[in-house]
Amino acid sequence: MKNITPIYLYMISVACFALANLIRDQYRTFYFILLVIGIILCILGFKNRIQNKP
Repeated sequence: MKNITPIYLYMISVACFALANLIRDQYRTFYFILLVIGIILCILGFKNRIQNKP
């Protein structure tokens, strides 16, 4: 995870949030899983951005 740039983590996080929003009525369990994954990826992106500052 250290070699992944933060922008990719943010983009995957946004994709997870968008997909979760689309399927929230049909698949409630998968909706919550995607939300948690999106939150984790967003936090990892912030963490990588802070650690990689010169």
